[in-house]
Amino acid sequence: MLPWKRTLGPLAGLLLAATITVTPAVAATAPATSAPVSATAAGQSAVAANADETSSGWNDYSCKPSAAHPRPVVLVHGTFANGTDNWLILAPYLVDHGYCVFSLDYGQLPGVPFFNALGPIDESAGQLATYIDGVLAATGAEKVDIVGHSQGGMMPRYYLKYLDGAAKTNALIGIAPSNHGTTLLGLTGLLPYFPGAEDLLTENTPALTDQVAGSPFITKLNEGGDTVPGVHYTVISTKYDEVVTPYESQFLEGPDVHNVLLQNLCAADFSEHVTIGTTDMIVNHEIANALDPANASPTTCGSVTG
Repeated sequence: MLPWKRTLGPLAGLLLAATITVTPAVAATAPATSAPVSATAAGQSAVAANADETSSGWNDYSCKPSAAHPRPVVLVHGTFANGTDNWLILAPYLVDHGYCVFSLDYGQLPGVPFFNALGPIDESAGQLATYIDGVLAATGAEKVDIVGHSQGGMMPRYYLKYLDGAAKTNALIGIAPSNHGTTLLGLTGLLPYFPGAEDLLTENTPALTDQVAGSPFITKLNEGGDTVPGVHYTVISTKYDEVVTPYESQFLEGPDVHNVLLQNLCAADFSEHVTIGTTDMIVNHEIANALDPANASPTTCGSVTG
């Protein structure tokens, strides 16, 4: 990918963040149902909110995990995404492989429809905690496996570390996760040259500034080590990532970590930040391996066929 093309994603993200600054006027007249979903409300309304996907076997709260796949899989979308569109390929793929699969929406802002994961990330982790409690109650399982893209691969680490999530989680699989923040190809270094820009982003899209490398949130997330005992970690990254940069910052350090560079599995795979988490079948095969390592098979370019 040409360098100027690789900057379009980050620039688009920053521009979209700027345009969201006009939403307070919309939020002032929005009905109460447009307010951010609290952790409690998210758990109570999980079945109704995700009912549209049950026809595909996904978000089916009558699903009971099998002996072969005893843990439900919770999918956690990325910034600006939602719990449906991020998983249109992976969720049915996992259902076809015999898993009970669930996805949530989180990090909503007042007056901002469709685009989620924009609120403070610690609050989003609280929503995840309540959602997982609901999944465990519905399925009767003791633990879940979590698969997340971008912010969704990083945010659960806060749940594991600070919200007692490790006791309820077997594995965390992060696809292009912002584990140590991002420089957006160096664009975050420009913020000091635009007085008020960082405050503007923080006030209107807290999740963006939370994910800047060196932010207070990222510092707290990683203090004392990247991982917590008892959880199996997998990170799948692409060297063509143009959003979470440098891509090596996505990798974790710890005793139970498997860091995977996609191009080491298939050199011909040119997926960037979005496609690695939404459409890449080679990645999906590697996710299946991480969920069921006892029955893993080699992931190669041929895995694109499923």
